Amino acid sequence: MDTVTLAAPGGELSLWSLFWQAGWVVKLVMIGLLAASVWTWAIIVDKLVAFARMRSSLDRFEQVFWSGQPLDELYRTLAERNNTGMGAIFVAAMREWKKSFERGARSPIALQSRIDKAMDLALSRESEKLEGRLGFLATVGSAAPFIGLFGTVVGIMTSFQAIAGSKSTNLAVVAPGIAEALLATAFGLLAAIPAVVAYNKLSSDAGKLTLRMEGFSDEFSAILSRQIDEKVAQQPQHQRAA
Repeated sequence: MDTVTLAAPGGELSLWSLFWQAGWVVKLVMIGLLAASVWTWAIIVDKLVAFARMRSSLDRFEQVFWSGQPLDELYRTLAERNNTGMGAIFVAAMREWKKSFERGARSPIALQSRIDKAMDLALSRESEKLEGRLGFLATVGSAAPFIGLFGTVVGIMTSFQAIAGSKSTNLAVVAPGIAEALLATAFGLLAAIPAVVAYNKLSSDAGKLTLRMEGFSDEFSAILSRQIDEKVAQQPQHQRAA
């Protein structure tokens, strides 16, 4: 239905009627923005739940790790599980530790370097999981207002063509077409505002969780470094010189 039809006096100005009376370009814009808004909220809810679970996981692991339980015993407990967060970093470091000593590692510096690399890789994977799909929120937050504005411009151009065709500037003729055009901008803002707010909040939360895991990685690296020094000191002199 074109804007000449909707421009009749007494036409409805409800959101539903404005959507159905809009041109096909404006309709496509609004449908796309509505879909982006739905997906944005799905990501927001999913991330809030995932971050809450991650915080709980980090709290539980720290409680167990600093309880004084032997590292070998904790490693055996976690080795067969699907670990996340600090647990994944711990298992990666201990796995490299075990492999190196089973193969008769002799260089403390090389062993420490391999363990640090293993933890950095695990930390990078966990960070990617936390930040996954946040880029979509940033894209929606920056692009949605312009997409909505595009729909508004197209709708206003169509409305002006209808006004020219009807040769009337009566408010009852002009208002429905302008309202339909501005609805696209409203849809753009509806998608963009939650996306921007959520992106800033979730990015900050992801950064805090990553920093928390980085702190554990550094502390655990120092613990393993001390244990490596102790093992080297316990070796006979001729083995250390080899």
